[in-house]
Amino acid sequence: MSKLIIANWKMNPRTLTEARELAKASDIEGLIICPPFPFLEEVGATIRKAKLGAQDLFWGEGGAYTGEVSADELKDIGVEYVIIGHSERRQNLGETDEMVAKKIAAALKAGLKPILCVGETRAERDAGKTGSVVQRELETGLFLTKNQKSSIVVAYEPIWAIGTGTPDTPESMLEMVEFIKNVLNPQSRALTFSVIYGGSVTSKNAESFFRHKEINGALVGGASLKGEEIKKIVEIGKKYESR
Repeated sequence: MSKLIIANWKMNPRTLTEARELAKASDIEGLIICPPFPFLEEVGATIRKAKLGAQDLFWGEGGAYTGEVSADELKDIGVEYVIIGHSERRQNLGETDEMVAKKIAAALKAGLKPILCVGETRAERDAGKTGSVVQRELETGLFLTKNQKSSIVVAYEPIWAIGTGTPDTPESMLEMVEFIKNVLNPQSRALTFSVIYGGSVTSKNAESFFRHKEINGALVGGASLKGEEIKKIVEIGKKYESR
């Protein structure tokens, strides 16, 4: 299995023209591009090799949910993957583990592949709570689907590493991969999953993570806004296989 590379554009770029240009510059096989909602359809029409992902969804199938977007609506315009539970939504918008669980269930029902984000703050890490935080986010986030045959991506993103220029170490990530597998395997026998790393990933440090088969890829933020940079990361990933 090749490495899974996901480009999270977050709330960038500012215009549709810029989004088209970035999509063209980033269009490479092996990449999943997750642009803001207003640009999803146009980016999907622009790319030929990359796949299309979304940054969020709502659990309702339709109705009086002003400002929200359903899994079926995303599916209808060609979205294949969806990021769920990103720390920026948890911290800035009050998204709870229970809300994440409903979104995971909605994504799977619609045939989308969820990218479940988990990770701890610096204070939680310093207090030795990394394991308990990640276990809670996994178990609660997958509670509604734990007996359901499904496939997901788990993105471990230590919050203290996101956008700071200071990534976690590959050695620490390998320990987290093993921890996540131990949490999920006993209770989720119908679940297949891959584990990727996120948090200040660049072309300069990507290889240190990708050379390990246990690390299945990366969720890339700031570096994904530079076409040549994200292409370099994908090409590095292609040199290595995942377990």
